[in-house]
Amino acid sequence: MIDYIKRIEIRWSDLDPNFHLRHSAYYDFGAYSRISFMNEHGLTPQVLSHLHIGPIIFREECVFRKEIKFGDTITINLRVEKAKDDFSRWTMMHEIWKSRDILCAVITLDGAWMDTVKRKLTTPPDSFNEIFRVILKGSAKE
Repeated sequence: MIDYIKRIEIRWSDLDPNFHLRHSAYYDFGAYSRISFMNEHGLTPQVLSHLHIGPIIFREECVFRKEIKFGDTITINLRVEKAKDDFSRWTMMHEIWKSRDILCAVITLDGAWMDTVKRKLTTPPDSFNEIFRVILKGSAKE
């Protein structure tokens, strides 16, 4: 497994009235990290559209640990925590770090793939497995 890390600078528009990162921004950054990973590994919106497949979310949970403020730079470490052998269902973990040594939040996401024409769950092509195995933690499987 290799780490997939995305760096983000906190903007004024990311803040809430208490001048720290608004709760929904954490979820936005998690989605940005996942979509960036997919895009950088060839699973672009055009490819997904052509294959009639897209990711869906069953559950998304964030545990907030430390405050993030304007001007902070954070990194998001993305990994697949567990997955079925065919990667039809999976759990992703996002660790949000400040200053590379302060764990500020952990987002856990359970998801699957949907056939966008039939509007039903589906198994992704084998090529998806190769891509997501890159960030699969150890050999954890369901």
